[in-house]
Amino acid sequence: MSILAKREKRLLWIACMPMTLLALSCIYPVFFSINNALKTNKGYILDRFGLVTDPTFDNFVTAWQRAHLSDYFVNSVIATGGAVLLLLVVSSLAGFALAMLRFPFRRFLFMVILASLMIPVQVVLVPFYRTIIALDLVNTRIGLIISYTAFFLPFSVYMMTAFYSRLPRELVEAARMDGASILQIWWNVMLPMGKPALITLGILNTLYCWNDVLISLLVLQKERTVMVGIAALRGEYTTNVPLLTAGIVLAAAPIVIIYLVFQRQIVNGIAVGAVKG
Repeated sequence: MSILAKREKRLLWIACMPMTLLALSCIYPVFFSINNALKTNKGYILDRFGLVTDPTFDNFVTAWQRAHLSDYFVNSVIATGGAVLLLLVVSSLAGFALAMLRFPFRRFLFMVILASLMIPVQVVLVPFYRTIIALDLVNTRIGLIISYTAFFLPFSVYMMTAFYSRLPRELVEAARMDGASILQIWWNVMLPMGKPALITLGILNTLYCWNDVLISLLVLQKERTVMVGIAALRGEYTTNVPLLTAGIVLAAAPIVIIYLVFQRQIVNGIAVGAVKG
């Protein structure tokens, strides 16, 4: 082996060390949660960081029943699924228009969308709550779907605009010469080509909507979502940590499964979006 090859191998090992530590720092919280969820409350108090010696699934059953997760899961699935579907359709249409079409104030509108990304959610909570009350959307799933769409739409539009901007404009011109309308171009040309970005955006928005507590707490004040139900497992003075971590594991399981299923598409979406076609 040449000196240059040995040097490259040594540098590769040096680069792998911090990446390994970073991976372990991400994996350990997952292991910690599952390990403690299998303990009894007494076992957790006696040894918080030790491995579980007598695993039990009682915490999962208790968390499912006490937090009413069976009902809250339905609310979360409907709200998240509806919001993600609406976000994908609207952001894809808006991204196509902003990237490929020419109309007045196009750049100004895009700058307004970028500026809205800098506004924290907490700043607009008061006018937001007054608006949903005026529209009679409190304690309705459609109200939560619309709220999620409104809050997460700027990022979605920005991402789809950036992706479509990297595609050759000749595709649109060729479709127009063939007699296709704007909607036909979007449906038959842009939507299939934007599939990697749409899958990535769908996963990200699913994560945002599913993990939300603040917006869902304001909109659904009677029926809750999963994350709000998990928060209710915390006691006022003391908290049964194994019970709480069991609820967190149950709530996080669908998102982890979705990520594991679509992780290749997520990576491809990021890679395709970084290279101009």
